[in-house]
Amino acid sequence: MARQTRKDDWGFPRWRSYGGAREAVNVRLCDRHGCTSPGDRPAPKSPNSPERWFFCEVHAAEYNKNWNYFEGLTKEEAASREQAERGDTAFEQARHWQWTGPGDGSRTRGELDALRALELEDDADFEAVKRAYRKLAKLYHPDRNQSDKEAARQFHAVQAAYEVLRRAEEGKSWKGED
Repeated sequence: MARQTRKDDWGFPRWRSYGGAREAVNVRLCDRHGCTSPGDRPAPKSPNSPERWFFCEVHAAEYNKNWNYFEGLTKEEAASREQAERGDTAFEQARHWQWTGPGDGSRTRGELDALRALELEDDADFEAVKRAYRKLAKLYHPDRNQSDKEAARQFHAVQAAYEVLRRAEEGKSWKGED
């Protein structure tokens, strides 16, 4: 009987099936006794040793929880090793992980602009916002400053700033943050 040389893909390689090989794939199991999950996360057996344990995700987290890289070193040795590993690079710590402005980072850019319009610090609470709004609204109110276009513009800016901060405060209380 003649052997069939014809393929089922009719010359289109993309029609061939994926993973057609039938060989067994070697999977390294987790080194934790009794675990049958794949051990695909290497963990050092000791400092300064190239040998590694291979754990699953759960056991790697458990292992790393108690891992102390500087174990057995004096304070001076640990500090010198840390300094040597940091090296003289210009990339000691990425700047985008640092808070660059005042405050705790809980306010948006619009809220910070609104606080500046009300002449307040970036960490002012809502009671201070109310006091500043009342003071500036009285100062720039159109009834007090008739035919003064700059005062009218300032009055509208103060109103808009207060509205932004009031909505932010309502959102905090609605979410349960205080």
